[in-house]
Amino acid sequence: MEKSSNIRLIILKNFEKRGNEIALQIEEKYGKIEDLIVPLQQPRFSNGEGKVLLEETVRQKNVFILSDVGNYGCTYKLYGVDHIMTPDEHFQDIKRVISAMKGHAASIHVVTPLLYESRQHKGKGRESLDCALSLQELEALGVNGIVTMDAHDPEVQNAIPNLPFDNFYPTYTILKHFVGKEPIDFSNLFIVSPDIGAMERARYYSELLGCDLGLFYKRRDYSIVKDGKNPVVEHTYLGKDVKGKDLLIVDDMIASGESILEVAVEMKKKQARKIYLVASFALFTNGIEVFDKAYEKKIFDGIYTTNLTYIPEKYQTRKWLTSVDCMPYLADIIYTLGCGESIQELLNGKRKVLELMYHKKGIN
Repeated sequence: MEKSSNIRLIILKNFEKRGNEIALQIEEKYGKIEDLIVPLQQPRFSNGEGKVLLEETVRQKNVFILSDVGNYGCTYKLYGVDHIMTPDEHFQDIKRVISAMKGHAASIHVVTPLLYESRQHKGKGRESLDCALSLQELEALGVNGIVTMDAHDPEVQNAIPNLPFDNFYPTYTILKHFVGKEPIDFSNLFIVSPDIGAMERARYYSELLGCDLGLFYKRRDYSIVKDGKNPVVEHTYLGKDVKGKDLLIVDDMIASGESILEVAVEMKKKQARKIYLVASFALFTNGIEVFDKAYEKKIFDGIYTTNLTYIPEKYQTRKWLTSVDCMPYLADIIYTLGCGESIQELLNGKRKVLELMYHKKGIN
């Protein structure tokens, strides 16, 4: 029996379309796998309580649970009123799936590209430590590995030192589309980190593209808490002159957009030429109108993100938004893990990016 024949996908509703694409990619690239997708039901009671029912056995199978905890396009009737599912509810459904397997699977991997509670990765004072707690919950339930993308702080894996935590990056996939679409002179390109927390990520882009790097320092008012965080009162730029330069402002996620757009405004004041915003996840938590207005004012020239988390279809028609497809990459990851093979080549996309850049620059 081939190793791949034991792979099974359990695709939650919040990842249904993309999960089916992953299944198609696996079978097109690696061959047909019988009963690859395990059908399931996720009914809800009218008071909001839920349950999960698996319609096929997963006994002695290598199971991958696919979930997008950031999908705010899933709704159900709560006391007769349309209710948008929250990340907490999506995470609870992951645990329900694990419970429904009754310990019969050979292995269980939770594939959650947007890591649940990733921004609450550390606790100060009396704060809850939600990301670490959720990972420990999954470990206690018998999960054999976590698969995520561009975790806000990968060091949160220290909460589960004995559980495999595979953190992949969509850098190559994003840059492949960016390089192919934009007529960029890389000798004139500059990378900007919007804050200290994003510096390592920006440094990686800088190294791969052979570009200089600048940094913004966010000065916060720690005497005020607004929407769960301390508001930024000033952005201070540290770096070389960007006059006439094309910029990539790089971060792991764009939420409301307030912070990254403020950085773009400051860069425009410094007479940067073109400005592109790059983030693995574009959440648009306060809607998209602020980005429309900023684009009309020529504050930025484009946003590059991924389909690793939910973006409404109506948003994807914006000419300034490019959402690159990472499902082929996830398909390779799942198949490789499911067959028990090394993921080293998939973890490090540096070689592919360098090959892409050499090709772009005409270097053999």
